[in-house]
Amino acid sequence: MPPLSPEEPSLVLQTEASLQSKKIRFEVNKFELPIGIQATFGMIRHPGASLAVPITTTGEVVILRQYRFAVARRILEFPAGTLENGEDALNSMKRELAEESGYKASTWNHLGQMLPCPGYSDEIIHLFLARDLEKMQISPQGDEDEDIEILHMTPMELDGYISGGDEALDGKSITAWYRAKQFLNL
Repeated sequence: MPPLSPEEPSLVLQTEASLQSKKIRFEVNKFELPIGIQATFGMIRHPGASLAVPITTTGEVVILRQYRFAVARRILEFPAGTLENGEDALNSMKRELAEESGYKASTWNHLGQMLPCPGYSDEIIHLFLARDLEKMQISPQGDEDEDIEILHMTPMELDGYISGGDEALDGKSITAWYRAKQFLNL
């Protein structure tokens, strides 16, 4: 996959407010945009994330049904996680796959990057395809606040959930699945 287009950074003229939380920081900054206009914007600073589309040796898709407090519901999504300080995207994803699904993969393919909310966040999500999965005897402990159900489904079943609208899915998972299907010629 080709890299994202080159950055054209805006000049931060002044930070008017900043609020740090566990993984993200919200800032209100006065910027000078590349076109020369000055404006004030609120934005979320995010360290980045990784996501994997896990496929078993029998061709089943491993996907999670996870509770998300911000939308007060359980949604289908692929294993993913925020990058730790200085952590490589692939190493982060290997850790997250083990913690969230109990699997490890021996074959990894990079599916590119995506920008989930570029209107208000600088987050970049690194997408991977994880294949040749092996169920771990003992899964590493994940975050204590995660409420996850591990599901297995065929590609056709997942397509049905995406197109049917009966199950909530997030945009990063739909994007990753679209790219994985192209890679796998599905």
